[in-house]
Amino acid sequence: MEEGKRQKNPTRSFTVGAIALVFLIIGYQVALFVHKAAVTRIVADRDRPDTVYVVDRALAEEILSGQDAGSHPSGRPSEPVQGMVTVRKQSEHAPEAVRIREKASPRRVESFRFNPNTASLEDLMRLGFSEKQAQSILNYRAKGGRFRRPSDFARSYVVADSVFERLQPYIDIPRIDINRADSAAFETLPGIGPYFAAKMVSYRKELGGYSHPEQLMDIYHFDQEKYDGLKDLIACSKPTPYPLWTLSEADLARHPYLSKEEAHSVVLYRAHQPREAWTVEGLHKAGILSEDHYAKLSRCLLADP
Repeated sequence: MEEGKRQKNPTRSFTVGAIALVFLIIGYQVALFVHKAAVTRIVADRDRPDTVYVVDRALAEEILSGQDAGSHPSGRPSEPVQGMVTVRKQSEHAPEAVRIREKASPRRVESFRFNPNTASLEDLMRLGFSEKQAQSILNYRAKGGRFRRPSDFARSYVVADSVFERLQPYIDIPRIDINRADSAAFETLPGIGPYFAAKMVSYRKELGGYSHPEQLMDIYHFDQEKYDGLKDLIACSKPTPYPLWTLSEADLARHPYLSKEEAHSVVLYRAHQPREAWTVEGLHKAGILSEDHYAKLSRCLLADP
């Protein structure tokens, strides 16, 4: 019986431990409160308070002269009240006070057009990412990672679905211009390694510039599947018109859509036909161009005769 009572009553050491735990919790809460109060005071007053003036607008502009009013949200005159304005002139503050203020002040989340492949740490934080999340995106890029499409950005583990839904309309990933890009830019496209990147550059030189993106499929082994995998990532700016009607026979023969015989016949055609007949359709009717070359040359941007 005595033994049962002893088991039901808490021991003295247990009671002391419980009381100590309660005091520890209270002490922790007090420490958090004191820290928050200190930070709030620094945020509110900092080490040197700003100076506030209530003046007319002309004097407000004079007070702010030499200071970047946009560097601080209070560095602009308020709306006039009975002909007067309230203006805050920013003072110099210790780096520690500025750091605490920036860390403790609520961050304003913005939405603006950005390229996730080039956005800075500050830009990413303005878009709503924490410093750690923004740094993770920069680390991914530093290791060679690239966001080709908005969907690639959505798959990043630091981009929550709700954040992507908000930012998707603002994601601006420029397409690669096949008439201006170098081989390094082409290599960033899916399925394009050094071989095809070099071929895309050299074939562009042979053509005198791509007239339309489908010309990439003229390259050996550049099939429809490869083209479909990147067609939404490329653009084709207007090339310099190909001077079909002024080039020499030797230069014409270097074009992918003209054989040596066809180049020779084009020169003869120009010599014996009036200028108004100098058209690709006229070359085809004269039997100079093959069906394949006629179809391809018809889609090229040509200089006027």
